[in-house]
Amino acid sequence: MVQRIGAYLTKVSCKYMPDPFIFAILLSILVFIGGITLANQTPFQMILHWKGGFWNLLTFAMQMSLIIVLGFAVASSQIVNRWLQALANTAKNSRQAVFMVALVATIGGMISWGFGLVLGALFAKEMGKSGYLRGIKMHYPLLGAAAYLSMLVWHAGLSGSAPLLVATPGHVMEASIGIIPIAKTLFNPMNLFVIVAQLIFVPLFAYLVHPKKDNELLSIDDCLTPDEVADVVVKETKEQCLTQDDIAYGKTIANRLDNSRILTWIIGISGMIFIGHHFATKGFDLNLNILNGIFLFVGMLLHKTPMNYVRAISEGVKGVGGVLLQFPFYAGMMGMMAGSGLIAIIAGWFVAISTAYTYPLFTFLSAAIVNLFIPSGGGQWVVQGPIMIEAANALGVSHPQTIMALAYGDQFTNMVQPFWAIALLGITGLKARQIIGYTATIMLMSTFIYVFATLFLPA
Repeated sequence: MVQRIGAYLTKVSCKYMPDPFIFAILLSILVFIGGITLANQTPFQMILHWKGGFWNLLTFAMQMSLIIVLGFAVASSQIVNRWLQALANTAKNSRQAVFMVALVATIGGMISWGFGLVLGALFAKEMGKSGYLRGIKMHYPLLGAAAYLSMLVWHAGLSGSAPLLVATPGHVMEASIGIIPIAKTLFNPMNLFVIVAQLIFVPLFAYLVHPKKDNELLSIDDCLTPDEVADVVVKETKEQCLTQDDIAYGKTIANRLDNSRILTWIIGISGMIFIGHHFATKGFDLNLNILNGIFLFVGMLLHKTPMNYVRAISEGVKGVGGVLLQFPFYAGMMGMMAGSGLIAIIAGWFVAISTAYTYPLFTFLSAAIVNLFIPSGGGQWVVQGPIMIEAANALGVSHPQTIMALAYGDQFTNMVQPFWAIALLGITGLKARQIIGYTATIMLMSTFIYVFATLFLPA
């Protein structure tokens, strides 16, 4: 029954969901109309509000982009890849392989969503390749789905956009809520329960949805074309033919600097000292800038030379186009909602249907719906966060509880919103329709974690 629901959700997603940028445009139009009809603004006033907010998130957009790029660089390093290959070779059957990929992706996602997403994708590919080479039939679509589970858990983890943003000085809502340290959001009782429950149940659910019959399994060669299988599986060492210019360049000072490990060690170790000093003087004060600093300097050390790191960063940049394009529109929506008074109006609706007890659950449910249209956790917080905080103030609900309830809703419906799966699909060679049915099923099975947390646990 649950698998049928997942298949239905996959069909709906593939048929009706346009590109997330289209949602950003449609939502901008909806907010524009709402300001005119509900807040008695003129069209010109709404355009001015839009203009006033449009470029207000450039710093935040850069921070979000760096999470993707720097996480990719760490996960794609040679050292991490060797570890993944060795771990993949320990799996004895397909069920065990799925559980292992789900567990690694879950842990990676709670460290950093960009890191976890790439780490899970690379591990799924290595697991499929290992099974192919060892003659063990492994269900490759479910391996890909297990890798995507990093995006089901990430917002409760160390790279959660909303909790890290409100802990970062100068954030967009500092005037109204101040600086809220992660001790009150990521490490409150409610979120500690969610972290533990995710680590236990999410990989278990991936294990449970595995097909029962061996003839239902689709190995890597069943899912990819022969050329794609060869590209993933066949590891041949090919000597590059060097031209005379290449040979001459290899002897130059420029080449030696490009490939100098000494330069990498100087900058990498200096950076880690800088990070260590921050924690030594401020305690475990994690924010977006510090998290990105950790991944920046660790990535440099893992890639060993400046040019290796430059190549990894260049590859990771391919995944940030959606963030860079959409964030100005999210900021424009925020400007229209704040400037027109729509925030207060919509917050009033939530106050009318909620009590202090049920409000966190309503926040979770509403965020799960909004995430289908605004797949960026940071963008969603910017648009929806002010509304939920306004309503929380009216009902006497704590800001940390509201922030984390919104975070859970944002991550929850990633499992039926394939926007962030683009990088994963590129690495594994799978199609969105091959994994969304499984991820949707696991999403439904995980519902109790967030309902229980938002209804019964303090924050």
